[in-house]
Amino acid sequence: MAEQIAVPTQKRLQILREDEIADLYGLPHFTPEEQSEYFALSPRETAAIEQLHSIKSRIYAILQLGYFKVRHLFFVFKLPAVAADVRYIQARYFPKFKLTEFEPTKVTRLKHQRIILELCHYRTCAETERQALINKAQQAARVCGKPIYIFRELMHYLEEERIIAPGYSFMQDVVGQAIAYEQDRLVAVVQQHLTTADTEALNRLIENAPGLYEITQLKREPKDFSLGEVKREIGRSDQIQPLYHLAQKLLPALEISRESIKYYASLVTYYSVFRLKQLAEGTVHVYLLCFVYHRYQQAQDNLINSLIYNVRRYVEESKIAAKEQVYEYQVESNQNLQKVGQILKLFTDDTIAETTPFQEVQTRAFEILERQKLAFLAEHIATQASFDETAFQWEHVDTLARQFKCNLRPILQAIEFASALGYAPVLKALQVLKAAAQKGRPLSQYRPDSFPTQFIPDSTKCYLYASAAAGGHLLTDRYEFLVYRLLRNGLESGDIFCRDSVRFRSFEDDLLSEQQWKAKTELMTATGLKILKQPIQEHLTALEQQLKSRLAQVNQHLSAGENPHFEVKKRGSTIQWTLQSPGIRESINHPMFSTLKHVNLSSILHFVNQYCQFSEAFEHRLGRYVKQKSDDSTLIACLIAWGTNMGLGRMGETSDISYYALANVSDNFLRPETLRKANDLVSNAIAELPIFRHHDIGGTLHSSSDGQKFESQIQTVNARHSPKYFGLKKGIVSYTLIANHVPVNARIIGANEHESHYVFDLLFNNTTEVQPTIHSTDTHGSNEVNFAILHIFGYQFAPRYRDIHHKVSHALYGFKHPSQYGDVLLKPIRKINTQLIMNEWDNIQRIMVSLALKTTTQSIIVSKLSAYVRKNKTRQALWEYDNIIKSLYLLDYVDSAPLRQNIQRALNRGESYHQLRRAVSYANFGKLRFKTEYEQQIWGDCARLLTNCIIYYNAFILSDLLTHSDSCGDTARVALLSQVSPVAWQHINFYGRYEFSKQPEIIDMETILQQLIQLPLK
Repeated sequence: MAEQIAVPTQKRLQILREDEIADLYGLPHFTPEEQSEYFALSPRETAAIEQLHSIKSRIYAILQLGYFKVRHLFFVFKLPAVAADVRYIQARYFPKFKLTEFEPTKVTRLKHQRIILELCHYRTCAETERQALINKAQQAARVCGKPIYIFRELMHYLEEERIIAPGYSFMQDVVGQAIAYEQDRLVAVVQQHLTTADTEALNRLIENAPGLYEITQLKREPKDFSLGEVKREIGRSDQIQPLYHLAQKLLPALEISRESIKYYASLVTYYSVFRLKQLAEGTVHVYLLCFVYHRYQQAQDNLINSLIYNVRRYVEESKIAAKEQVYEYQVESNQNLQKVGQILKLFTDDTIAETTPFQEVQTRAFEILERQKLAFLAEHIATQASFDETAFQWEHVDTLARQFKCNLRPILQAIEFASALGYAPVLKALQVLKAAAQKGRPLSQYRPDSFPTQFIPDSTKCYLYASAAAGGHLLTDRYEFLVYRLLRNGLESGDIFCRDSVRFRSFEDDLLSEQQWKAKTELMTATGLKILKQPIQEHLTALEQQLKSRLAQVNQHLSAGENPHFEVKKRGSTIQWTLQSPGIRESINHPMFSTLKHVNLSSILHFVNQYCQFSEAFEHRLGRYVKQKSDDSTLIACLIAWGTNMGLGRMGETSDISYYALANVSDNFLRPETLRKANDLVSNAIAELPIFRHHDIGGTLHSSSDGQKFESQIQTVNARHSPKYFGLKKGIVSYTLIANHVPVNARIIGANEHESHYVFDLLFNNTTEVQPTIHSTDTHGSNEVNFAILHIFGYQFAPRYRDIHHKVSHALYGFKHPSQYGDVLLKPIRKINTQLIMNEWDNIQRIMVSLALKTTTQSIIVSKLSAYVRKNKTRQALWEYDNIIKSLYLLDYVDSAPLRQNIQRALNRGESYHQLRRAVSYANFGKLRFKTEYEQQIWGDCARLLTNCIIYYNAFILSDLLTHSDSCGDTARVALLSQVSPVAWQHINFYGRYEFSKQPEIIDMETILQQLIQLPLK
């Protein structure tokens, strides 16, 4: 999680690592290409330099100017330290001058600085600027209390204002003082608004009490959606509701961002009660208010998720029961049809006299088939000759009434819903149900006109009312279930919302406010999204020309037979076509690696840490100023315990490090934020290896994302059924972004969540330096908005479709009516509504800027935009824009075999990674035993770090071989090495007893290189 908001005491904050400080404040070291770029002089710069009298002074000024262009800082240095740069400048500008060593006076240096400041339009950070910087730091601290965030905001401010950055120590002081000032400010505001009763209520959360502390109970999360867990979550919600209302009133006065509220709340989660009591009372009150606010909304989310889950379960159960009943009736009816035939023959039987009483004929008929079964069959044949499956579903709902009332009514009473205008009658019905539940009064005792009925579809009314013979009254159990079903639909589409929720609040609340959007020009500029600043008419015209051209080109290629993979088949007047798919496989566990000596997983982590220093990412939860550092061996033991699914307990039993030592390091150092930093360090290090760019696909960085299912043995709120993968059990999904074999980002999501909602989330929140330009998914990764969003943000979305013929036949659009395209094989199905896009472009811009500025989790906005039942013009306009980009892609997909092959290769790499990931998380048969979503996240990030380290180790070996072959001029071997995947693990030992206290095994790369040089590659 986030690093602690550390308040400097006697020691300054350590905001940056030594290498990061050097990157910002160190004297640059130029390559020949950089010398040519940064020491180049414009005419204006040349004129300014020529004003200096001596050539020595000019050379020194050019040096300072070149360094200033990179760092925007001035340096004091001696010429021998920059000898290479001096020689370059001398050769380029003063080839006849022989330079002897000199050191300019302070007066000369100051003169150079004044000239450079004027040339570059910069100014020094004087007293006025420093005060402005302090004010900016205080503003940034309101947005986020992380020191690194404030520091970056200050550096960005200095760059925007063209001010020379002051020294690092001054920046440390400014950040530290801003944090201290912000904490003092927050405490002062809170103390001003809190009454004595409020203070006592907050203090009770951490006071000693029999059993668990109140705050400890509140930290607990529901394990599943059972009635007991739901009632306990409602109890926790009710417990803090008064404090939540207090936080609702007080937090706006703090003027802090949602991100800060979430961050302060997380500190309560991570701190023990003992640690909280050590903090100043005012500070604790700030943290507790944020925790209560966030925890209450989280509880609302959990309860709504439970409602949606149970309603969906009841609906599915009713459908299954109805199908079974239809099947049983069909079997029975088929068996009885023969008897019906015998009965019909009674009316044509000549042996039966005409004077025979009809009652006697009836008696004979009922001897053949029971009266009730005969009546049922007669009605069935006379009406529709088919069974009403929907009627059977509603009959099963009658049997579920006790269950859904018991499970759903408590949730209904615990949540306040709101809605768009179209759902007002449903909300009125919810109020009726809530009132009846509170009074304990059966719905059957209410007057018929008490129930709103405007929302009942005409096709459903026949099932919600009894027959005329039975009185025609409303069937209240069915009515109640319909209301729950409509409530679920409205929540999933965003038309019904809860303002006290995070995930289910209104779509409008997820976006920038109207007040914020008044500064749309500045906001769009800040995002750097060029398409948004382009006039929409001009943009659509360019897209129209592009789509028109591609439609003509692709159809011309098809008619001329220039696409050998495209096969047309005629069946009468119907034309069908197929597109051959590439059969490309990425090899894993290359035989080359099997020749290597087996090495322990712990030794690989030590080896990678030696080169990447990923252990530096693991800061103590109390901040960098804490003296305690993690022991590398214990830290690595924790990473292996979590990542392999072994667990700390079992690792303590099977290794030479005790459980208590492991738990201490795990609690203090392993958090999502520290694990993300560690993963980023390794991913970036892989990207710097020579082999990395040899794994490019089609000459570019082509990524893919896909989900991998893992069964969970312990019930958690995000574990879901997936019969295909878990049978009758439940599980979760690890959704991972892979680029050139490297897992650069990942999320844990529910097995029921749509993967397409997380595609942009993973790409945009990828914090590594590995930034792909093309991204592929399988069919599950596509929806109605991903083409539009990824295009606007500069990515090319390239999914693989299971049935490309069906997709093109239903999703190819044009800017003209289909009749105007003539007789072509690929014809648009309808014309794009450009007027709708233009009318709603301002709203689309607002959505995109909200995504860029992270007003909420991106997946939440995408999921609401993707909802099929959501009917509003903005969403329809965004879908129309998406259709344009999608149509361009579909034409490229059909026309380009290399594109299809590249997509397949990218997706294959994801599958290869999944196999390695499964091998890493081998313990407990790969079944998870984590109790909370947070623990699942720690496991996922630890497992990703282990796989990243394995890939780094393999890529390091491949890079050594590549460098050797390249130096020998062996281009054939270089080409073969480029095809070897770093995803391999047959030479790695995951099992056995770990002995971390011993010196880690030294990996001799020179020996490995010499061994593999002699090995022939295939």
